[in-house]
Amino acid sequence: MALINLTRGILIEYGLSLPPLVLQFEFNPQTLSRTRSINIVTGNAPGTRGGYDFMLPNETARVAQGVTVEPEKFNMSILIDATDRMSDPGSPGHTTASLFGIEPELDTLRSMVEPKSQGPGGMQMLSSLGLGGSKAFERDQHPSVLLLVWGTHVLPVFLTSVQVEEVAHLPHLVPYRANVTLSFQVIEGNNPFYQVEQVRQMVGAALNLAGTVSVSFSASFSASF
Repeated sequence: MALINLTRGILIEYGLSLPPLVLQFEFNPQTLSRTRSINIVTGNAPGTRGGYDFMLPNETARVAQGVTVEPEKFNMSILIDATDRMSDPGSPGHTTASLFGIEPELDTLRSMVEPKSQGPGGMQMLSSLGLGGSKAFERDQHPSVLLLVWGTHVLPVFLTSVQVEEVAHLPHLVPYRANVTLSFQVIEGNNPFYQVEQVRQMVGAALNLAGTVSVSFSASFSASF
């Protein structure tokens, strides 16, 4: 049962970064929320009274003119806890956890939302360090592109918000347990990760259709007798 309730997720920066930014965590999937929305313009426009009429399926495209689809957003609550590592001297990371608690994990999350600049050799580093290259594009600041690995999903995302609630501290006031709420926005477009996710989504929808047709056929067949 523990293997079912605990699911490992990974958040990794997609790029040459210094330091490398990777966070592995355990979370309860019931705390994950996904939001997808569209914007419908008001007035004499599609989707509103006085907008375009339609009758046939091939006429629906013009009805939706001007309607925009917003990128999908995620909110996820995770627990970061160093208790097991601190209590087991033989566990990997025991010394680090005993001295620094979960500070390294929290520092990783903070670095993921800090603006980056491109240094020599394409290496990304914190813009605040002032170590960018001499060219204009190398001095430009940009957020990290991250990969959220969750179950069968590998989604390219921006980490848009990090909220940390530290709930337990070591005697020297270093936190060793915290509830963390993360907000993401999916990076949609012609990148391989999002395209694979779209294919997976289409396959899932087809499986749902096959199941729905099967159930409907069985129900109709039973009703006829």
